[in-house]
Amino acid sequence: MTDTRPTEPARPADTLISGALIVTMDPARRVITDGAVAICGNRIAAVGKRTELEGVFTARRTVDARRFMLTPGFVNGHVHITGDPLTRGSMPDHVDGDFAEVLSRWVIPRFLAHTEDDEHLSARLAAVQMLRTGTTSFIEAGTIRFLDAVVAGLEQAGIRGRVGCWVEGRVAGDRAAQTTAIDEAIRMLEQEVARYPASSGARIAAWPILIGHSTNPDEIWKCAKSLADANHLGVSAHMSPAAADPEWYLKNAGCRPVEHLAALGVLGSNLCLTHVVHVSDREMQLLADSGTNVIFCPSAALKGAFGVTVSGRYPEMRAMGVNIGLGTDGFGSDLMREVGCVAALFKDVRRDTEIFPAGDVLAMGILNGARAMGLSHEIGSLEAGRKADLVLHDLDRPEWRPLLNAVNHLVWCADGRGVHSVWVDGRQVVDDFRCTTVDEEELYVRAQHAGEAIIKRVGLPQVSGWPVE
Repeated sequence: MTDTRPTEPARPADTLISGALIVTMDPARRVITDGAVAICGNRIAAVGKRTELEGVFTARRTVDARRFMLTPGFVNGHVHITGDPLTRGSMPDHVDGDFAEVLSRWVIPRFLAHTEDDEHLSARLAAVQMLRTGTTSFIEAGTIRFLDAVVAGLEQAGIRGRVGCWVEGRVAGDRAAQTTAIDEAIRMLEQEVARYPASSGARIAAWPILIGHSTNPDEIWKCAKSLADANHLGVSAHMSPAAADPEWYLKNAGCRPVEHLAALGVLGSNLCLTHVVHVSDREMQLLADSGTNVIFCPSAALKGAFGVTVSGRYPEMRAMGVNIGLGTDGFGSDLMREVGCVAALFKDVRRDTEIFPAGDVLAMGILNGARAMGLSHEIGSLEAGRKADLVLHDLDRPEWRPLLNAVNHLVWCADGRGVHSVWVDGRQVVDDFRCTTVDEEELYVRAQHAGEAIIKRVGLPQVSGWPVE
């Protein structure tokens, strides 16, 4: 008997990525062989088997992805997109002084030496570095001085991010000077949030981002939290990479940093605290109870000798339900390398191979970062209706073959070198290992000249154990 039922008309799609091995990161954690993803506009229309989707969608462009793995874009929860990208690598491994002195002598002068043009260039360079290694979204670390120039550079590159001006409201001097500094910091926070709102799905938007540590009085913390709550934004700040932060708060506030923030009422699911290496049992409980996010930057912690292998309590925080995302801070931009570092670090420190299995740390680099950004309903997994932020990893490379276990290989064997193509908001921004939005050759020439000029202006010595002729 002939089936006379009408067939469904083919659905239009802008792009069909067909034949890939897909790591969805969906609630079931499906890994789909010979899979396909249909993109319509800036969203994913469908995810499934290639044979199913090819019969449903008629695409304007079909990408043959049979030699690729497809994953969601990675999310960098803490990265300095100004200051470090143009001067990274100039700081020697060892410098005299404690954590505060290293910042004041070697770090902050490099940041303050950047001109407006330097920051525009630095933002573009940082975006290219992240996109080329599979990061599609990020939270900036709070050290931008020329916000308009930075946003322009980021928008050109096509990445998704949350940014904010450099805000430090605690100053030395009399009460009048302190009041003026607080008023100026609050005005800056209010203006940046109004100028770059996160409404209407904006890829680049402003958050009230604070430097953290002990740099801002209580009034500014409260203002940042209030702005975030009223505008559905987040707040991000550094805290407790070294013992100096708890010591300062105990001396000046009579309690530890997280305890003080809890008393101010600023903890919550829209607050991201970065580092949090030196943390007490009580502070961990406060973080867990409030839903506050913690961003772990393993390479920065190891290079900076924060004591993370001795004092770091990320496994305990995770066990208590704290959402832990990952960041690169100022040391590189390849978040895939951080994923592998986290997977290994605490296994060795605790002599326990069950700590941080591959799937969990992969989630830290993707899903947990999306949650920290307040975008877990939009990014972080390959599901119909989500934003089309996708990464194609080229499997025909020495670090990828043979491929026997997709998740384990992503964490333990691969890195950002294998990223072939990237889409953000449905727009392809990397193709065949090159950015489509930026003239990379021109960018690298300018970056080299700018970096050399900045170091010369700052007057920092070039410290090397090897002669350079």
